[in-house]
Amino acid sequence: MSAKQIAIVGGGPAGLMAAEVLSLSGHTVTVYDGMPTFGRKFLLAGKSGLNITHSEDYQHFATRFGTASDHLRKALDAFTPKDVRTWASGLGTETFTGTSGRVFPTVMKASPLLRAWLRRLEAQGVRLMTRHRWTGFADDGLVFGTPDGPITVQGDATLLALGGASWPRLGADGSWIPLLRNRGVEIADLQPANCGFDVEWSGVFKDRFAGAPLKSVTTTSDAGTFPGEFVISRHGIEGSLVYAHSSALRDSLMQQAHATLLVDLAPGRSVERLAKDLARQDAKISLSNRLRKGAGLEGVKAALVRELGSQAILNDAAQLAGLIKTLPIPVVRPRPIAEAISSAGGIRLDALDERYMMKALPGLFAAGEMLDWEAPTGGYLLTACFATGRAAAAGINEWLAIPA
Repeated sequence: MSAKQIAIVGGGPAGLMAAEVLSLSGHTVTVYDGMPTFGRKFLLAGKSGLNITHSEDYQHFATRFGTASDHLRKALDAFTPKDVRTWASGLGTETFTGTSGRVFPTVMKASPLLRAWLRRLEAQGVRLMTRHRWTGFADDGLVFGTPDGPITVQGDATLLALGGASWPRLGADGSWIPLLRNRGVEIADLQPANCGFDVEWSGVFKDRFAGAPLKSVTTTSDAGTFPGEFVISRHGIEGSLVYAHSSALRDSLMQQAHATLLVDLAPGRSVERLAKDLARQDAKISLSNRLRKGAGLEGVKAALVRELGSQAILNDAAQLAGLIKTLPIPVVRPRPIAEAISSAGGIRLDALDERYMMKALPGLFAAGEMLDWEAPTGGYLLTACFATGRAAAAGINEWLAIPA
C-alpha cells in the first residue's frame, strides 16, 4: 500500500495513539488540535498521579464498559492493560500497581510520558499542529480555524478523536456534535459520567460540613455495593466512591425522576448489634451522645443521621439502627458535565462499521471518548481511549488497502 495523507483531529490519547500506528505504517500523518498544546486533559489527570490502567483480571476488566463492553472487546483484546504498561515502558515510563489495583507511573506524573511520546511521534514523521480548531466540512475537505485564518485540509482518510464534553476548558467541548449530526451521523446526547450529585442539604448542615470526608462506609445503588469514602460538598456529594455509582444514579434520575444512594455508616456492625447497643443508652441523653456511645458515630456521620432521619426514627433504637445501616441520600441531579471526570453518550456504536468508520461518511473514522461508551475511574477510560485509537488506525489501514 502506497503512503497516504491522513488527518487526525484531536491531540489526546486516542488521536496520538492512532498517529503512532499510522505513521509506523508509512503514511503521512498530521495531528490537529485546537489548543496551544497537546494532551491537556491527559496532563490534568496526571497531576494527582496518572492512573494509566488497572491490574485486575483482564476478563473482568473487559466487562467494565457497560453495554459497550462487547463492542469494545476486540479493540481491548488488541491492546490490553499489560500492553499499556509495556508501551509506557518503551517510552521510559515504568509503572507500579497501587494497593487498589490501579496502575500508575512510578514518577506519578503524566508530563514525562507525554513529552517522550510527542518526541517519538515527531521522529516518526508525524506533524503536530496546534491552534487548529475544526469548524466544519468543505466540499474538498475539513475546515480549520487557525490564528492566520481558516484553512481547508484534504486527506485520503480522517480520524476524529475530539473527546466528549467534560472539562471543556481543556479542549473537549462537544462542539463537533452538530457538525456530524447535520451529516446524518447518529449521536446520543452527552451526559456527565464519573460525576458528583446535588443534594438539597439544609443550610446548617452544608455550612458546617461542606468539605468533610465520609470515611469507612459502604454505598449501594443499582450499580452494586462498594466500600470506600466520599466527600460532602456544598452542592451535594463528590468523590471516587460516588463516581462508582454515577451511571446508575444518573440513569435512575432520567428514567424515574428520583434516585437514592444508600450508605452504611457502620459497615463493621450488624443492624441487630446496633439496635441492642442503642437501646441500652439512656433516653435522656442527647442524640449526639447516643450515636457516639451506642454506634460509634460522631462528626459528619452523626450529622448525616440527624439531617436525614425523622424525629420518630431518631427516637426509636431499632429504626435508628436501620437508618445507620441504610442511610438514604436522595440525589436530585448530576453535577454539570463541565465538572465531570468523563462523559457518556456520543457517536452511537452502531453508526460505525467494524473499522470505526462512520457509515454515513465513508473515509471518516472516530475513536476515544467521543464514542458512546463509558467506564468507571481506575484506568479504564485511558486504556479504552488508547485501544480504540489503535483499532481505528487499523481500520484506516484496512480501508485504504481496498482497491479503488
